[in-house]
Amino acid sequence: MRLTRDLLFPVYLPTILLAFGQGVMVPVLPLFLREHGASYTVTGIAIAAGWVGTLSADLPVGTILPRLGHRRAFLLGCLVYGLATAGVALSGDAIGLLVICRFASGAGVALWGLSRHAYLATVVPVLERGRAIAVFGGINRIGWFLGPAIGGWIGNVFGLAWAIAATAVLALLAFLVAGLAFEPSGGSQTGVRHAPLTALGEVLRTRWQVLISAGSAQLLGQMLRQTRQVVIPLYGADALGLSAATIGQIVSLSAMVDMALFWPAGWIMDRWGRKAAAIPSFLLLGLGMALVPFAGSQTGLLLVALLLGFANGLGSGTMMTLGADLAPPGRTGEFLGLWRLVGDGGQAAAPLAVGVVADLLGIALTAGLCSGLGLFAALILLFFVPETRALQTRERAVPAPPQAASHD
Repeated sequence: MRLTRDLLFPVYLPTILLAFGQGVMVPVLPLFLREHGASYTVTGIAIAAGWVGTLSADLPVGTILPRLGHRRAFLLGCLVYGLATAGVALSGDAIGLLVICRFASGAGVALWGLSRHAYLATVVPVLERGRAIAVFGGINRIGWFLGPAIGGWIGNVFGLAWAIAATAVLALLAFLVAGLAFEPSGGSQTGVRHAPLTALGEVLRTRWQVLISAGSAQLLGQMLRQTRQVVIPLYGADALGLSAATIGQIVSLSAMVDMALFWPAGWIMDRWGRKAAAIPSFLLLGLGMALVPFAGSQTGLLLVALLLGFANGLGSGTMMTLGADLAPPGRTGEFLGLWRLVGDGGQAAAPLAVGVVADLLGIALTAGLCSGLGLFAALILLFFVPETRALQTRERAVPAPPQAASHD
C-alpha cells in the first residue's frame, strides 16, 4: 500500500537501524556486565536502568509531544540514545556510570518510540492500523533478528565494548536518515493549545478504566517479553556454558521466527480483532518460559527460544495497536504517554526482578516462575478488555476535540 512507502524513510528505515542496535545489546550487555564483575542483581539493575529511564520520560514526552512535534522528538531521541550508549561502551568497570548512561539511553528510547507511535496513530487509517503498526513491529523484529548474532560475533572478535559502540553508531545513522527524510502529510494537527496537565487530567478522567484493565494486561505481557530477553542469555551462559556467539545465534534464530509473523499478526488484528492475536501470544510465551528449565543442551535452549519467538511474533504490534485504538481523538500523545508508561513499567521491572530472584533461587527456577505472567495477561484480556477493533471505529465517528499544533 502507498502508505507503507510514504513511511519508509521517516519511520521504517530509522527504526530498523535502532532496532538492529538494540538487538546487538541483547546478548552483549548482560555478558559485558558479568565480565566486569557484576552480580545477577547488579546486572538486572543495569539492564533495568534503561527501561526506568524510558519509564521516567514517558509522561513528560507525551505531554510535550504536541508542542515539540513528532519529527523533532524522534531526532532528539536518536541523538540522546546514541550518545548515552557510547557512554556505556566507555564505562568499563565504572558500573555506576554505566547505570547513568543506561538511564539516559532509556529517555532517548521514550522520545523516539513515543513520537513514532503517536505519528502512526495519527496518520494511518483506522482499518489499516493493525497491519501498519504490525509492519512497524516487524521492522523492529528484523533488527532484533540480525543484531544478536552480529553483536555476539563482534563481541567475540573485537570485544564486548566494541559491540556496544556499534549500537551507538547505528543510532547516529538513524538520526541522519530521519533528519534527511520528509515527513508525509497528515501527521500535524492544528488547534487550540492546552496546558499539559489539563490535557493529561482529561485523559485520566475519560480513560482510567481501560488504563487499569488493558494496562494491567500490557504490564504483565511486557514483563514476560522482557524477561525472555534476560533469561535466555543468562541461562545459556551460566547453566549451559555457551559462548556469546552461540547465545547470539540462538537469540537471532528466535528473532527470525518472531519477525516472520508480523504480517500475519497484523492481518489477524484487522480481520478478527486485537485479542485474537494477543491472547494466544501471551499463553504461548508463558508456555515457552515454563520450558526453559528443561532445556539441558544448546539444542534444547534453541527449541525453547524458537517457541518464544513464534509466540512473540504472533503478538507483533498488538499492544501498540491496542493503545492507538484506545487513545481518545485529539489526545493521542497524552494517552500514549500513559499507555507506554504502563508497558515500560513492566519492561523496567522485569530485569531487576529476574536478577534478584535468580540470585536467590537460580536462573532456571526463575524462568519457570515467570511463566505465570502469560496466563494472567491472557485472562485479563479475555474477561476484562473489550475488543477495540469495532469500538475505536465507532469512537472516531465522533468529532475530536482540538489538539495543540504539531511542528513536524
